[in-house]
Amino acid sequence: MSIIVIVAVVALALLHVYILVLEMFLWTSSRARAAFGTTEKFAVSTKAMAANQGLYNGFLAAGLLWGAFASDPIGFQVRVFFLACVAVAGLYGAATTSRKILFVQTIPALAVLTLVLLAR
Repeated sequence: MSIIVIVAVVALALLHVYILVLEMFLWTSSRARAAFGTTEKFAVSTKAMAANQGLYNGFLAAGLLWGAFASDPIGFQVRVFFLACVAVAGLYGAATTSRKILFVQTIPALAVLTLVLLAR
């Protein structure tokens, strides 16, 4: 696997770690409210739900990191699986919550997935 693929997968994992931090620990902060377009009242009332979403983003990040550093063929399979999970989650989020998710989550996941498949 090329260094470019590893860097791309790790970068996507780090994005999901950042989302985890925003959703689990900073949900009611002005930074998170601006990122997600929420009001203070909404953020306070949905704090537990957001923490749960953040945990799921952490699982995605963990899987991406596993795939980035695992030996092939398992590493390749894990990369493809978790990149597909990120893309599907992004599609669902874009359809149900905000189209912005398409550009933040889905398109980057599909770009990295394409890179992983082409590097095979």
